[in-house]
Amino acid sequence: MFPYCSDPNAISGLTWLSCYLTTGKHTSLYLSFLTVLVLLAITAPVALVFGFGGATAARSRFAPLSWLGKGYIGIVRGVPDIAFFLFFVIALDQAFEYLRHKIKCPDWDQPIRQGNDFVVCAAAKLPLGDAPQWVHETYGFFLAVLTFSIIFGAFAANVLYGAMQAVPRAQIETAEAYGMSHGQSFRRILVPQMWVYALPGLSNLWMVLIKATPLLFLLGVEDIVYWARELGGTKTPKFTDYPHEDWRMWYFGALLVFYLVFTRVSEVVLARVMRRLTHGQATMGGEAQRKAAA
Repeated sequence: MFPYCSDPNAISGLTWLSCYLTTGKHTSLYLSFLTVLVLLAITAPVALVFGFGGATAARSRFAPLSWLGKGYIGIVRGVPDIAFFLFFVIALDQAFEYLRHKIKCPDWDQPIRQGNDFVVCAAAKLPLGDAPQWVHETYGFFLAVLTFSIIFGAFAANVLYGAMQAVPRAQIETAEAYGMSHGQSFRRILVPQMWVYALPGLSNLWMVLIKATPLLFLLGVEDIVYWARELGGTKTPKFTDYPHEDWRMWYFGALLVFYLVFTRVSEVVLARVMRRLTHGQATMGGEAQRKAAA
């Protein structure tokens, strides 16, 4: 904060605005943008791992594993996202505490389920009651990342499963005719070629993931939506040095611009990746490139 901001009542205009926009709460707002970007940077590859595992399981020749993969895809895709966002955070938190409880408190003789309450010993709590605030925030962020990854991993699994099915069967048969095992043809033929078929669906899923980040607010993470609502609401001189009317429209308008710019940059990057992947491939994109070059 600037030195002249020590007395907000003595300043006005752009000076007042510069002081207002550099308060501690606004710093938290700016850092929350970084929170969203970190969430996307971690969730996208983790969700892709979940998706690849689900798709591989769904096409497995081992029936129980195939049922597991198809069940994961079908259940998560068939339930509203917001229900899973609220369910998974509670379920994962209680599952982790239950495991810790069994390890750290083996002599506990009381029921864990006591009516509507979930009661574990103090040593099994996550985070511990005396843990610093940053530990609580990091744990909440970890649960949010894991929840996003499980949910969007199911959608990615459906996309990847379709992409694997789209690779011409003749190429797999040719690889096997040359002596490759099922696993070798999967790794060397199927997986490298499936990405060109998967990228359109994964690109759309990336856009949906970006638009889903405001749901962090529902998971207890202080994200950009939380701070926009908190800072934009009407403030009176009794509670702040910077009173103002309801400015939520301006704050949410800034979020609108942020998401529009972010999605536009994503579209440009994904389009370039798609052109690179389809180069020389027997797809509509590859055919369009060959005609353009001719």
